Amino acid sequence: MMGFARTSLLMAAMTGLFLGFGFLLGGQGGMMIAFAFACVMNLFAYWNADKLVLRMHGARQVDERTAPELVSIVRGLAARADLPMPAVYIIDNEQPNAFATGRNPDHAAVAATTGLLRILNRDEIEGVMAHELAHVKHRDTLTMTITATLAGAISMLANFAIFFGGRRDNPLGFIGTILMMILAPMAAMLVQMAISRTREYAADAMGAQISGKPLALASALSKLHRGAERVSNETAEANPATAHLFIVNPLHGRSFDSLFATHPRMEERIRRLEAIAGDASFNPAADWPAKPNPAAASKATPTAKGAGSVPEAGGRRRGPWT
Repeated sequence: MMGFARTSLLMAAMTGLFLGFGFLLGGQGGMMIAFAFACVMNLFAYWNADKLVLRMHGARQVDERTAPELVSIVRGLAARADLPMPAVYIIDNEQPNAFATGRNPDHAAVAATTGLLRILNRDEIEGVMAHELAHVKHRDTLTMTITATLAGAISMLANFAIFFGGRRDNPLGFIGTILMMILAPMAAMLVQMAISRTREYAADAMGAQISGKPLALASALSKLHRGAERVSNETAEANPATAHLFIVNPLHGRSFDSLFATHPRMEERIRRLEAIAGDASFNPAADWPAKPNPAAASKATPTAKGAGSVPEAGGRRRGPWT
């Protein structure tokens, strides 16, 4: 509840920043234009952001025939989480990573890279997919889409701010407008990153409940963090606005201070998961009251060796990604 309240306050701050910037540039009329612009952008993002992100990263949809074990893992976890079965995608990228997208649980998708499938065992993959389903369950995919859209709108507005600097009714004046062009996008980015970090902690905790394996998720995060540091993701580098979607930071901008990080410190995420595992009151999804979920519990195709196979827990990799 505290995380939800904090996220709500940060989203309100992002919206207020956008409207305030519009007011300072163009008075009440500027604020109304900014509001209308934000509404249009958010509507477009609501309906199309998931498709754009998946296409941007070259994700290909898989099913029980093309990736039987991965789809089986996601299907089982979705049933445990009382969620509809999401679409499952694989991204041909050597950087080990994963993300979820979609406007709501009924239109959700989870994606994993081939690099992730190569280095994680089955338990660790379950932990990662449970983390992504936690984002879906919390509707973080929509929250982050809206905040990213508002942040982008503020940056776009800042690019046009110079044209308003000389207007007589502009309370900022030319110098003030220049400062706002610099400071407003930075403030928007800080708010966006704060929301992202808050939601990652919550998704780790819920992912541990869904999978019932907090230590496997902690192990996966450690491997993914090291792998992402070694291997570049050129698509993410070219489109940094999508970085917050991934389970670990896909970017290599090490010169930036942690204040601008899209994700919490990995050491802290692992520490929290280890604390969950050692908590006697830990209540995994397997212990939750059973609820009917026809969409998630539909009959899965039996898994078989071949494309899309994942390794057994603690065992050797099976399938093409060895």
